[in-house]
Amino acid sequence: MQRVFAIRDARTSMPARPIRAAGAVVFRRTDGGVRLLVLRAYAKWDFPKGLLEPGEDQLSAAKREVAEETGLDDLDYPFGDDAWKETLPYAGGKIARYYLAETEEAEIELPVSAELGRPEHDEWRWVSFDEAEDLLPPRLAIVLEWAKRTIAGN
Repeated sequence: MQRVFAIRDARTSMPARPIRAAGAVVFRRTDGGVRLLVLRAYAKWDFPKGLLEPGEDQLSAAKREVAEETGLDDLDYPFGDDAWKETLPYAGGKIARYYLAETEEAEIELPVSAELGRPEHDEWRWVSFDEAEDLLPPRLAIVLEWAKRTIAGN
């Protein structure tokens, strides 16, 4: 994995160009309602996502990261590539863009990262929107609300 360093603007101490990450709110429809896939690394829950590689577009990065972190590579993006939501800048100016990806898979096997020699995450869960709200960090509230509105509309 290539390290990405932000060049900071001396006037604002914010990165001159934000660090970009991309991922997906992976969901599946069940008899009990929509369930979202969340991943835990240490004590932090998140949707699958990661940094863009040089020259990579956002959607390609999102698809790659979801596959690397979850093993899911046959996902449907039912709302297209123009349906996404970004976080506000966090962690030193990083901005993450999330797409909506649907699957019928219920079981996830977290792949072993070649870099780490273990999976990147410690746990995964399929959760309701309410459960996701309790688990996810505040920076993802706008993404979660967008996902809920978008999926409910279809």
